[in-house]
Amino acid sequence: MRGQILLAFVLITLAGCGKPAEQGPPPPPEVTVAQPLARQVVDWDEFPGRFEAPQSVEVRARVGGYIQGVHFRDGDYVRQGQLLFTLDPRQAQAAVAAAQAQRAQAQAQLTLAETELGRASNLLERGFLSQSAVDLKRANVETAQAAVAAVDSAIRTARLDLEFTRVVAPSSGRISDRRVDVGNLVAGGSSAADVLTEIVSTNPIHFAFDASESILLRYQRAARGGRAPLRVRLQDETDFRHAGYLDFTDNAVDNASGVVRLRGVIANADGFIKPGMYGQVQLAGSGAYPAMLVPDAAIVTDQARRIVYVVDASGKAIAKPIEMGPLVDGLRVVRSGLSATDQVVISGVQRIQQPGQPVKPVAGKIEASVQPSAAPVTRPAPASSASFAVAG
Repeated sequence: MRGQILLAFVLITLAGCGKPAEQGPPPPPEVTVAQPLARQVVDWDEFPGRFEAPQSVEVRARVGGYIQGVHFRDGDYVRQGQLLFTLDPRQAQAAVAAAQAQRAQAQAQLTLAETELGRASNLLERGFLSQSAVDLKRANVETAQAAVAAVDSAIRTARLDLEFTRVVAPSSGRISDRRVDVGNLVAGGSSAADVLTEIVSTNPIHFAFDASESILLRYQRAARGGRAPLRVRLQDETDFRHAGYLDFTDNAVDNASGVVRLRGVIANADGFIKPGMYGQVQLAGSGAYPAMLVPDAAIVTDQARRIVYVVDASGKAIAKPIEMGPLVDGLRVVRSGLSATDQVVISGVQRIQQPGQPVKPVAGKIEASVQPSAAPVTRPAPASSASFAVAG
């Protein structure tokens, strides 16, 4: 009996040592595919810079005197010709009165000289007076006329000094705080005179930045077709919402740094942007051109190349080298290497071990973070960025 049990155990063990059933190959990995997003895009070059006032004026009195009144509030928006300060006018009024008195005296002298010349001319006709005496009378008239003209000039000067006791805004803009109060004695009439306040214009406002010589050459050529557009982002903003255009390039490239100063004009109707603020500017680096856009996650580094995988009709993942461009609305611009009908692997690319590997494609869709009809929002790349070319 024991022998029969042992024999049965041996037979069962030998049966278990037979060859296992053969297993098939693993199923192809599942990947998400989609056609690249075809759009017209514009490349943008990005630079840091600072806002500047188109006009900045230090307000000084043109005559000296005591401040009698201040006629604005600190920080107001003032218009050209608006009254800002008044100086004590009494000294200037006295000067005008004195000049007018001198004018009356000079006019009396002129009247007398003209009367004497008339009498001398009559006596000359009758032969009772010599020609030299008449010539002397005529010279007296001319001297009196010159005296009247000099006094008239003195009157105009005195009236100007009286007018200058009213200090008005030389230009429109945002005014600073007053540097003097009522009762202060201020000097005037020169560049060394006391500064009473300062006015800066803010609409439009300038944005100044530096660019390389290669950028300058590009935009000088582009400017032949019109103004180069630009847009600016403030420090606390995520998008470039302040649109403008390039209006000035400096007349020389700096020998030491190799850069040139550029300037743009930005609308600032509400005065929100202040001179001296920092920002980032994007300058249109190209005209609109057709491009394919894919997610950054779809791009693979293959040594020095950048590739994307596309799935062909037989279900195999094929590697395609591409030329990358900047980012636009969360997607990467592909300048060349793709066609609009390619099925690009946009998810699961890490499951592809080698080109030519069979995969199981699942349909997906590539979407930008904003639609082309909306205001373009650019995510800056290290050297440049891009945006959709919006039909206007």
